[in-house]
Amino acid sequence: MKVGIVGCGYVGATAAYALVMQGIGREIVLVDKNAARAAAEADDIRHAVPFSHPLEVNCGNYEDLAGSRVVVLCAGVGQKPGESRLQLLQRNATVFREVVPAVLEHAPDAVLVVATNPVDVMTHLAARFAVEFGVPAGRVLGSGTTLDTARFRSLLGVHCGVDPRHVHAYVIGEHGDSEVLTWSLATIGGMPLESFARLRNIGITDSIRQQIDHDVRRAAYTIIGGKGATYYGIGCALARIVNVILHDQRSILTVCAPTAEIAGVHDVTIALPRLLGGDGVLESFPLPLDEQESGLLLDSALVIRKALDELLHDQ
Repeated sequence: MKVGIVGCGYVGATAAYALVMQGIGREIVLVDKNAARAAAEADDIRHAVPFSHPLEVNCGNYEDLAGSRVVVLCAGVGQKPGESRLQLLQRNATVFREVVPAVLEHAPDAVLVVATNPVDVMTHLAARFAVEFGVPAGRVLGSGTTLDTARFRSLLGVHCGVDPRHVHAYVIGEHGDSEVLTWSLATIGGMPLESFARLRNIGITDSIRQQIDHDVRRAAYTIIGGKGATYYGIGCALARIVNVILHDQRSILTVCAPTAEIAGVHDVTIALPRLLGGDGVLESFPLPLDEQESGLLLDSALVIRKALDELLHDQ
């Protein structure tokens, strides 16, 4: 099973490393405009294979993506300290106009997984470009709020003293400032969060909710401000998405994908819990949100729709 990764910066290289560490796939092909960078990353990661799993790690050109089951798109310019994801839009849209057709020319049957920020908008654009090659929308998806959901569950787990794998709570909407933490649906061990907290005598006050919300929503800004980029968390999130697709695991992840209508907003791409399998997105699940969360989801969808309208108007 071949996996292609286009863009060998921090995110792409870390995703490849995570695939090797977890033994996902059989061959990884790294492609980058800077061929020397791709070759160096492939060499470095290949040297970890004897300590992990027997995968082939190679560098190459777009032609070498032929036969890939999944291609992860990490190409683009990086986010600068203090820069919002949406400010990246115009610069990265130009990159995708070249990358997506080049990938599909050689790997027309691959599922495309977009990681480039702003990921919701970039996924929407990638799907538009892919349509010209006859690729159905379900085979183009983005990492969405997969990482944000993991952050939410992690912080709730720490606060409640529970392995976060037993915490079920989703972050939906934009992967960015307008994302929505679905507090009303959070459960631990099958119990509503409030019930679990009462049982364990754990406080879930408004101030605690605000702090967790802040730490989830501002995580990327804090990390970028401290070390210039985020890559470990998203690298592992991408490895998880790829694994689900390669093995048709039918997992529910908060990936983003083009959707006909969300919260009254038409033709928009944001993250929702979606059933993911070998053919990409198989189903999307509307959540029974409370009134406040429904309003926030509408606001988030409008943020992405506005960005798309501005971009498409300029084209």
